[in-house]
This record gives sequence, C-alpha cells and structure tokens, in this order.
Amino acid sequence: MSRLNFAIGLTGGIGSGKSTVADQFAALGASVVDTDQIAHSLTAPGGSAMPAIVAEFGAEFADASGAMDRARMRELVFSDASAKARLEAILHPRIRDAALAAGEAATGSYVIFAVPLLVESGTWRQRVSRIVTVDCPEEVQLARVMARNNLTKEQVLAIMANQASRQQRLEAADDVIDNGGEVAALAPQIARLHELYLAISKRSATNAAQCL
Repeated sequence: MSRLNFAIGLTGGIGSGKSTVADQFAALGASVVDTDQIAHSLTAPGGSAMPAIVAEFGAEFADASGAMDRARMRELVFSDASAKARLEAILHPRIRDAALAAGEAATGSYVIFAVPLLVESGTWRQRVSRIVTVDCPEEVQLARVMARNNLTKEQVLAIMANQASRQQRLEAADDVIDNGGEVAALAPQIARLHELYLAISKRSATNAAQCL
C-alpha cells in the first residue's frame, strides 16, 4: 500500500512560518518532506541539477563552489519570465520525483509535503489529500523577511509578487493555520489538525486495505 494514499500539502508565502509549522508537525510524528531543502540539494555543489542549469544559463550562474548563484539567478528570473520558466522546467520535475520518493519511504504517521509554491505549481493539488496554508498578514511577512534575510523592502516585495497572493493561498486551503501572532499560538492549532490528520490517515489506510 502506498504511503501516499493520504498526504498533506503545506504551503504559505515567504515569511509565513512554514518551517516552524512543519517542525511542530514533525515533533508530533508526521514525516515532513521539504521541497525547499530538495531544491537546495539539487543546486548545491555537485547537485544533480547543476549541469543542466549551467548548460541552459551559462557558467556564470554557478558560483566558485559549483552551487547555483542564487542572487544572480533571482535577479534574472524576477526580470525575465521566460528564464523563470526555463529554470522551473529543470528543477520542478527533479523536485517532484525526489519528493515523491521521499514520501514513499517515509515512516511517520502521515506525510506532509512542505511546498512553498504549491498553489503556483498547479500539479501538487492532485498529489495531496488536503492543503494546509500557513497564513499571516502581508505586512508581517514583509517585516519578518526583511529582518531574517537582511533584504530591502523592495526585494521582499519582488519575491512576494512572484508568489501566489494571500487570497489565492487561502482559497486553495482545506485548513488554515494563523501565524500572524506569537509562536505559542501555533501549538493548539497544529495539535487539532494533527488529530484530524491521524484520523483521516487511519481511515484511508483501512479503506485501502479493504480494496486489496
């Protein structure tokens, strides 16, 4: 029986607190597959996507260590939609395949795919049973990312402009976690959803077994 008969898609805009939420789900026993981490490994020194990236964009898009030059690539894709599409054509299939393989190998009580661009990708909706969106006001996103990444307001706004809107993420969600306030407010929301997901996961496993 596939581990992916029941899986959750976790998403949210930059600075929404997806990683904090994912860590809390993991502490409760869920297996978290982080597509951002997969993307970083693919574009790290020796990463399997680097030959294709260098072939497509040129050697100047690799830094001295052999990793993708993120600042240079970010500047390009934010100003050139065709470059963004070419990069996604290289990365997205590799990320998808690695994420699904990790999900199948997971041993937790259920699988959560943490996918920052879940709404934008258009295909993850078919791969997960439910979508949970980590939500916060856009001004909170802006302040968090400026403080965390040492970016200017304009740089953060450019990143946000290339992501789905807050409303689009909320419309796609089956469940919403409010992370507009203190971190302590997350625990009861996550605990409630964890119990829901455990119950659905067990039900899905039972139904799948009965079909064998």
